[in-house]
Amino acid sequence: MTATELNHDLDLAELGQQLRVDAVRCSAASGSGHPTSSMSAADLMGTLFARYLRYDFDEPGNPGNDHLIFSKGHASPLLYALYKAAGAITDEELLTFRQEGSRLEGHPTPRLPWVDVATGSLGQGLPVGVGIALAGKHLDRLPYRVWVLCGDSELAEGSMWEAFEHAGHERLDNLVAVVDVNRLGQRGPTRHGWDTAAYARRIGAFGWHTIEIDGHDLAQIDRAYDEAIRAGRPTAVLARTVKGAGVAAVADQEGKHGKPLPSTDDAIAELGGVRDLRVRVAGPEHGSAPHRFGSASALERPAFEIGTQVAPRAAFGAALAALGTARPEVVGLDGEVADSTRMERFATEHPERFFQCYIAEQQLVAAAVGMQARGWIPYAATFAAFFTRAYDFIRMAAVSGADLRLVGSHAGVAIGQDGPSQMGLEDIAAFRAVHGSAVLYPCDANQTAALVAAISDYPGIGYLRTTRGDLPVIYGPDEEFTIAGSRVLRSSDADQVTLVGAGVTVHEALAAADELRGDGIAARVIDLYSVKPVDAVTLREAGQATGRIITVEDHWAEGGLGDAVLDVFAHGDAAPTILKLAVHGMPASASPAEQLRTAGIDRTAIAQAARTLLAAP
Repeated sequence: MTATELNHDLDLAELGQQLRVDAVRCSAASGSGHPTSSMSAADLMGTLFARYLRYDFDEPGNPGNDHLIFSKGHASPLLYALYKAAGAITDEELLTFRQEGSRLEGHPTPRLPWVDVATGSLGQGLPVGVGIALAGKHLDRLPYRVWVLCGDSELAEGSMWEAFEHAGHERLDNLVAVVDVNRLGQRGPTRHGWDTAAYARRIGAFGWHTIEIDGHDLAQIDRAYDEAIRAGRPTAVLARTVKGAGVAAVADQEGKHGKPLPSTDDAIAELGGVRDLRVRVAGPEHGSAPHRFGSASALERPAFEIGTQVAPRAAFGAALAALGTARPEVVGLDGEVADSTRMERFATEHPERFFQCYIAEQQLVAAAVGMQARGWIPYAATFAAFFTRAYDFIRMAAVSGADLRLVGSHAGVAIGQDGPSQMGLEDIAAFRAVHGSAVLYPCDANQTAALVAAISDYPGIGYLRTTRGDLPVIYGPDEEFTIAGSRVLRSSDADQVTLVGAGVTVHEALAAADELRGDGIAARVIDLYSVKPVDAVTLREAGQATGRIITVEDHWAEGGLGDAVLDVFAHGDAAPTILKLAVHGMPASASPAEQLRTAGIDRTAIAQAARTLLAAP
């Protein structure tokens, strides 16, 4: 039975009015919200639910379900009104909107089982939708469709145009963007107002099929959706609408954004009163299971001989390729630097699960977010510095409860001659600040290979910082490294100071300890490869035993390894004396050794800092 047959007695105009009324009601109940932004898109979404969406609300995990993303997440009153109309929530729950303990938050989050990802930071829904559409076409290989409700204001965001170009390049015929062109943003008119042709020219230039309609004409909406699903390429339905449609006091009026209507009772009366229509959303047409790329097998990690020189980034590439062989749900995404991050090894061995996102880091991370929403295990890699461009996507991924593995190479001054534009010097601080994240910084090839596997099942944002240059292999290939762990590499009962490093500075700390030994100074050395969560027990033991800790990091002094150690002792207990060595001045081009020396984080600087600390009264 088709959706039209299911809803053959449903008056779509009445449904649209019900959605507007319910958006007004729930916003009034909470005393906040965005009813006018919801009212403009009510006819668009009512028609979608009644005739085109394929979704089983009783089985939100059904792999054949379509996906609906409200990129304009502030229109959540409309989404929740749709859920009520579909019978997924009750009217009583609808009126808990934005209240403490309610699932119906101000902007949608996956606390609701029908929401794939959190939205609300504009410009993110369509890029994530591209990721889900890529998964549908190339990974799941199922005919579900991805519908994204966009606002015209967010078309000023660069991330939207990364998404438009990527979807056009990939010819994602399973993706439909419904753009609610209601002319008004938060503080006034949008850049192009109601000029849907301006949007059509721009979006069409990226290879999209575009359809311009009156977003309150139900026949035009119906024809547009029917055309979209037959277009053979991504389609943008550009719908001219009226913000606050249906209520004269707010319709197309500036200054009415983001607040309840002036008179709820009058607005409801003008809209025709409260209704209780039900939409029978059609279930998915196909019940087949997602495609799988073979079966799982035992992981055979690459092994590197102790004493050899291997770049951790090279170990990452080999380890990810091996993990991809063992786990067919692992996916690799690149920002056009696979030859540098060494993800090219994965691309060569698993081409069907490799995705080139080009130099579009927002789309890179968004695609990974979309793919993990479908149960895949994405690893996205670029230079550590360039993740800053996608930081808002990473922040919102945490709100979504997304499981991501992000790998940043070319970190710190140790990359050498490329200079500061390429040096990730704030990445540890940035990722430590992400809710529930893990931040890992391996110092050798075998440790890197172990940590690549360790983050595969991490429930949250896992960040792996890989070093560009060759480093000595100091751990055996069979050693295990867990998240929240560390390694004590030098220790004795006579230790007078503790040196804490990660990545490249572990080797500098070891060399400094050897130098100090010649002076009769015993130094404990800790490889704090898990910067978050940190091994607080080992650090407290070292602090108690030696009374002095020197942290050494190839990172700015703010928010990195040193601050992670300080946080361990920031709870009122007696703390050791702590000295932070980090990068303070702006680097310039120089060799890696010169960079470490100039930054004051090489072995000589560490040894001298220890002597100074021990000489202090």
